[in-house]
Amino acid sequence: METAPHPLVTRARRLAEDLLAPHAQRVDQGGVPASHIDALRTSGLLGMSAPEAYGGAGAPDAVAREVQEILAGACCSTWFVQTQHHTPVRLLSRSERPARERLLRPLATGATLAGIAYAHVRAFPRVLVRATARRGGWRFDGTVPWYTGWGLNDVMLLAGVGEDAEVVFAFTDAREQPGLRPSPPMRLAALSAARTVSLELDGLWVPEDSVVLRVGQEEFARGDIPRSANTSPAVFGVAYAALRLLERAPEAERTAGALRVRLDEVRRRAYALADHPVPHEHVEERLALRTRAYDLMRAATTAAIVAGGGRTMDLGSAAQRLAREGMFLLVQGQTAPVRQAHLASLGTVPPP
Repeated sequence: METAPHPLVTRARRLAEDLLAPHAQRVDQGGVPASHIDALRTSGLLGMSAPEAYGGAGAPDAVAREVQEILAGACCSTWFVQTQHHTPVRLLSRSERPARERLLRPLATGATLAGIAYAHVRAFPRVLVRATARRGGWRFDGTVPWYTGWGLNDVMLLAGVGEDAEVVFAFTDAREQPGLRPSPPMRLAALSAARTVSLELDGLWVPEDSVVLRVGQEEFARGDIPRSANTSPAVFGVAYAALRLLERAPEAERTAGALRVRLDEVRRRAYALADHPVPHEHVEERLALRTRAYDLMRAATTAAIVAGGGRTMDLGSAAQRLAREGMFLLVQGQTAPVRQAHLASLGTVPPP
């Protein structure tokens, strides 16, 4: 007997089928509209991982992964904007600092949308954003190379490196303000629709009660590296979306079936490891599955292009959009170990 899907999964599928997928081509060329974010707010999906006591759903990780997979397969640009929101929610859920009581409920209910500005911390020992203690707060200086959701997000989780390689995470408004200046929206090969900018910080002051975490860089890396070794659900979402396109071409049904069997197996194993109780174990296997998922996503999107022929070169082609989204996912959330494992895999010559 099949178990009924979780209500959040049902809502995600309905949102994907009724709104996101039908408008994905228009969004890809024009940008994620505020109405898409409003639909996510009312769906309750923005609070799926937040504690119920704060208005969230408290959903298991397996449910959150399935929701993210569905959203990414329907409209990767919209997925990318909303996926930023869940890291601040999870961080606040574990925090005991004052920012939790002020921010967690509006984030959990979707009344406030959060973005993230901390990937640059992974460049350490290069310090792209410096955090300096000032009376009653912190001063941030430097450049955030990538910030997604500008003009859609209400707040951002910003990180800088302070003295003794301490990483300081704090919330600030996601708007131009004294000490914070955004670039024009970036023109990217994929996901330009996600409204990505860079941020110049020149004396941005953040009060102490907006700080949510202070952690040593080594401790941050110990938690970040194994977490980033897991396969993003978006990779499976885009790959399955490409297979659905491929299955519509009669001459490609056999190819689609073979790829689906392999993708299902990698997905099963990758998610089993994501649920492993010790996140820093089996890192090499996690990385191997991540690179295998990349291979299958690339094969699925390439096959959709091949089956579609010359018409896939039109910017209105769903197959082309998925191929570009897949290219983006190859580098999204990339750490040095992920990059090294992927390059090593690509450099392996298959037997004749």
